[in-house]
Amino acid sequence: MDLTAVAKPCNLGDKSTSDVILRLRNDEGRPEWFYSHSSILIKKSRFFADQLSNPVSGPCIEIQCSDSTYDHHVNLLRLLYLPTDLLLDSLDSVKSAIGILQLAVAFHCEDITNCCIQYLEAIPWEDKEEEQILKAVSKLGPIAMPILARIQPVDVSATKNVFVSAVRFATSIGGSCPPFGDELKTSAQEQVEFMLGGDEDTPLVTADDEVKAVVKMGLSQICSLFERELSSLLVISDVTADTVENRILQSLSDVEWMCNILPKMDLMKDFICSWAEMSAKVLGVVEDKKLDNVMWGLKVKLIEVTGKVLEAVGYGNVILPAPYRVQLLKTWLPYIRKIKPLLDANGNKETDFPYKMDEDLCQSIEGAIVSLVLALPSNDQADILSDWMETEQVRYPDLSEAFEVWCYRTKSAKRRLMEGLDRVGNPTISL
Repeated sequence: MDLTAVAKPCNLGDKSTSDVILRLRNDEGRPEWFYSHSSILIKKSRFFADQLSNPVSGPCIEIQCSDSTYDHHVNLLRLLYLPTDLLLDSLDSVKSAIGILQLAVAFHCEDITNCCIQYLEAIPWEDKEEEQILKAVSKLGPIAMPILARIQPVDVSATKNVFVSAVRFATSIGGSCPPFGDELKTSAQEQVEFMLGGDEDTPLVTADDEVKAVVKMGLSQICSLFERELSSLLVISDVTADTVENRILQSLSDVEWMCNILPKMDLMKDFICSWAEMSAKVLGVVEDKKLDNVMWGLKVKLIEVTGKVLEAVGYGNVILPAPYRVQLLKTWLPYIRKIKPLLDANGNKETDFPYKMDEDLCQSIEGAIVSLVLALPSNDQADILSDWMETEQVRYPDLSEAFEVWCYRTKSAKRRLMEGLDRVGNPTISL
């Protein structure tokens, strides 16, 4: 066989010019014989060059393949006959490129290997395809680095920069970006939540002073915007318009989003302090007569956010001095006590009334309030319990458990006091 002869233009399967037969051995009865040309095989594949340079090699080369790899083998043979500048355009799917890449590496086809890597690095992937790619290229070594570079973990500094940018966008620091500002802001909020999921780099990012400063700035921005939007209700002529309520609810949803992410950054105390500071102003607006029979969605959402605040403080996840805890209770307890029966009454009148405090919400708030009351100084507990028993709405929240504990503790405290006085007044006389 003359391996140095200049090959004439030829095509795969051209029996009249073929000097090599490739046999794809398979068990599925598919075509096995492919008439090929040594000049092409030697030039494009080091594997075939080595096979054909063997003095004992005959004109037939056997290649074992399975049903799952048969098409990839055939595609590889076809690519061997294409000019290098046409290889990239010939690839048409991630699945095919993965299969061809693995064979191109095995047969030492450098041009085709590079082409498949370039294709896979640039083409969009679906999640399922990404898993297939990772499985395939993990065995290829350094040549697969362009593909792996696309999905390898980034360093902490780069992660921090992306996180800070996402927080700025999610909290509208610097203003929104019309006309898609709200949609992109919502997307940024979702990605911030995702990035705060369990990850070894998350604590390193969230502990960074710059990150915390930006998040606190975002909290201030969102709370200020909500206060402004809410205050505008008192000067708007028609507060029943859907656009008005939707705007307010969107602003409050942003506040709730901050309430959800800040515990993951150990910044829930900042949220609670901000919430406590604006509570009086918020209630001053929503309890205005102008809003007596409207904005029920807003009123329920306020209770939901407040419930999360009460849980965090009541169960000791956030530590605040007693005066702050007392003020928080005295601010929101009357409102919750007032709104609950109004929502129930509207629900009884209108079967399709969509605004209600569901059972889980009611129980969580009631439990948090009981826990919060029991952690206060005895005199503050007495003030709150007295007010609770004097109101008509004594059923919710039910503080009877807190009252029973207070009574028991009061008697115990009085007994301890009397025992202490007795010991002081009647010292033991020893001889």
